[in-house]
Amino acid sequence: MSITQEAPRVAAPAIGRVRLALILGTLSAFGPLTIDMYLPAMPGMAGELRTSGSLVQLTLTVFVVGLAVGQVVVGALSDTWGRRRPLLIGLAMYLAGSVWCAMAPSVGWLIGGRIVQALGAAAGIVLARAIVRDLFEGTAMTRFFSTLMVVNGLGPILAPVIGGLLLTVATWRSVFLVLAVLGSVLLLAVAFLLPESLPPSRRAPANLAGTLRTFRALAADWSFLRYVLAAALMFSAVFAYISGSSFVLQDVYGLSAQEFSLVFGLNGLGIVLMGQVNGLLVGRVADELTLLRTGLVIATVSAAGVLACAVLRAPLLLLLAGLFVVVSMLGLVLANATSLALSGHGSAAGAASSMQGLLQFLVGGIAASAMSIPGAVSAVSMGATMLVCSAAALAVLAGRRASQTPA
Repeated sequence: MSITQEAPRVAAPAIGRVRLALILGTLSAFGPLTIDMYLPAMPGMAGELRTSGSLVQLTLTVFVVGLAVGQVVVGALSDTWGRRRPLLIGLAMYLAGSVWCAMAPSVGWLIGGRIVQALGAAAGIVLARAIVRDLFEGTAMTRFFSTLMVVNGLGPILAPVIGGLLLTVATWRSVFLVLAVLGSVLLLAVAFLLPESLPPSRRAPANLAGTLRTFRALAADWSFLRYVLAAALMFSAVFAYISGSSFVLQDVYGLSAQEFSLVFGLNGLGIVLMGQVNGLLVGRVADELTLLRTGLVIATVSAAGVLACAVLRAPLLLLLAGLFVVVSMLGLVLANATSLALSGHGSAAGAASSMQGLLQFLVGGIAASAMSIPGAVSAVSMGATMLVCSAAALAVLAGRRASQTPA
């Protein structure tokens, strides 16, 4: 299956396209950026806040759940209000939540601040996708999503490195102050540089019943849902690595915070590279569905290798090589899955984008929680979770309802 090549809906000069990619790429990276920057500090936060490691990891889980819930609300509202107003409100909430976290006196207050921060970040993630759908069609949309991977991938590269460097001169609280500054910059950028992408003539009427019907229709549309679920499960495989790697690589394999940051950043570089490879291949060498399947097959095989390395206690270098391949495939999978999912839902791009975000982060949060059920996160539990999620993504993509004709 291939998306038909079509021109952008809104023509823009080169500088406008670059500006759009920078702003939307940073907005779509809000979730990973806000997670990754404080990962190196997690093992040490429990001591300062006088709490357990499991409660510190809960600050990650509630953030992911907040991202999932927030995207549903913001996405649906944006189909009626337009994209700018919900985005500005969300960025203001993100700024407030970041300051709250920086000043939190206990883990309970930190969890509360993370919820506010997550609800604000949700606006950036869901509306970045919706704005791309507003402006582009077909393979042009897929290629722009691939372009966003350059900026989006810089989050995993730079965030843990910055977090690790900050920890050498300041406490974990400085991480949230830096995030507050980023929120302020993006708030100003959206306010003064990003125009409205959804004109009033294309907005849905303010109707709760109509919104619920839209979500029901999306939930019943397997041609949409299979791509959304495949993306969500692949993201969950990578999120298992995101949430567990700081404990596995630092506590089990003995990496320092700075060494962990460099390893984490290298995997983020893989996302960037595969996103650009996808942009070069799509529409020229292969279609979106073929590239999506290829990415999931490679990710599943590599996740099996990660699990084997963990069980057999193979050298760290082999484990890191497997992790690099799995994480890199996210750049290939997300661009194609997102474009395929949103291609048939231009009139409800906000709702469609929000459902993708809901499943992506909700399934990711469940996977992270399930990984720690046996107790402390281990290399085996992390590898097993990555394998189950990537294999499930491949199975969902291959599955069809009995009434559906082959794609």
